[in-house]
Amino acid sequence: QVQLVESGGGLVQPGGSLRLSCEASGLVFSNYDMSWYRQVSGKERELVAAIPSTGGSTKYADSVKGRFIISRDNAKNTVYLQMNSLRPEDTAVYHCYAKYVAFEFRGKGTQVTVSE
Repeated sequence: QVQLVESGGGLVQPGGSLRLSCEASGLVFSNYDMSWYRQVSGKERELVAAIPSTGGSTKYADSVKGRFIISRDNAKNTVYLQMNSLRPEDTAVYHCYAKYVAFEFRGKGTQVTVSE
């Protein structure tokens, strides 16, 4: 069965960095467009970053442009989110998503907390 497993979250001080990873299994990873969303309890999920199956042009939320970088390694079935200059408002559960035509899968998420 398809699994997306995120890792790399944690507690970090403002201005710090984290690198999230999402390893996929049970699917042909290179076919899937990948994205990172984040969600705060009681709020709508927010698209943070997206990267197409080919690894070409990426997309970012305005709030993270210039601070976050999404990348993928199709040989490792993994998508990454490098997060720099973190702010308290980046605190959320971060989920990775895989999408290919009508198929969409989501991981369970990893908590990122930015606080002194």
